Amino acid sequence: MSELTLVRTDSDNTDFKSLVALLDQDLAVRDGEDHTFYAQFNKIYAIKAVIVAYHHENPVGCGAIKPFSATEAEVKRMFVHPDYRKKGIAAKVLNGLESWAAELGFASCVLETGKKQPEAISLYQKSGYQVTPNYGQYVGIDNSVCMIKPLNAKS
Repeated sequence: MSELTLVRTDSDNTDFKSLVALLDQDLAVRDGEDHTFYAQFNKIYAIKAVIVAYHHENPVGCGAIKPFSATEAEVKRMFVHPDYRKKGIAAKVLNGLESWAAELGFASCVLETGKKQPEAISLYQKSGYQVTPNYGQYVGIDNSVCMIKPLNAKS
């Protein structure tokens, strides 16, 4: 998509907060009664590595990374506004987050998504992520799909 700009920022960014509010509305519908469980792990305060995608001056997508372990960054809060989907924005945001994670010294990225988010699963698989056993708070959660990608892997 032409005229797309990726801006590195943090979770205090008002455009990021607005996009996350839309993401949470979408997830509340998709996850139904499971939404409260997932929401507790998706707080955005104090995330220092956020990317907001702008089409011209309009915020259209976002994502974030935060340390998961000494060697792994966790991808969080990936979202593209519905009016801008299927244009490659999510892949560009994800690639930007992976580059940033590598710059910060992380060897791999991990993430959790839900079975009710087939578009996300497809994006991550196309980007080189592999399904891994559920980690942390997602162990035993049937709807969760956890994935990992070494950052030296080419997608």
